[in-house]
Amino acid sequence: MITRRDLAAALVAAGITLACVSVAQNPSGLLDSTAWKWQDLQPKKTDVGELRSVVRQPTRTLDELEMHITTLNPHTASHKPHTHPNEEMVIVKEGTLQAHVNGKEIVVGPGSVLFFASMQPHAVQNIGDTPATYFVINWASPHSGKDDAGKKQIPTKPAGPSTQ
Repeated sequence: MITRRDLAAALVAAGITLACVSVAQNPSGLLDSTAWKWQDLQPKKTDVGELRSVVRQPTRTLDELEMHITTLNPHTASHKPHTHPNEEMVIVKEGTLQAHVNGKEIVVGPGSVLFFASMQPHAVQNIGDTPATYFVINWASPHSGKDDAGKKQIPTKPAGPSTQ
């Protein structure tokens, strides 16, 4: 038979366990080391194909790390060339993309890597007859797009070549 003392001890133990779990879940909201399984990343239909959201969260060194996986339908563009303060990397999984990289058009295929520097115009489009899938890694470092006072500022265009 369960006594009041047993019940009280169980409630205290449960409370301590919940407190430990909440601390272990990183209350600061920073992303800890982790893994995402492809089968757990549910695709959502878009006007141009599919999107699998992976993460959008601060890390120990970044204000924000955003990752997603896009599948573009054949002969479809993700969007018109645009700029933003964050920097971005694209890794092509399958298909053929034409990348708009700072005013130039470059064709890339599976295994290719694109880097888009802060505030440089960029876009991709699937120029193939099959879907094109690519991984996008987008990050904002501390003070990305902010001046010393923390006010939003547009970074200047980087110097140097736009393609390698």
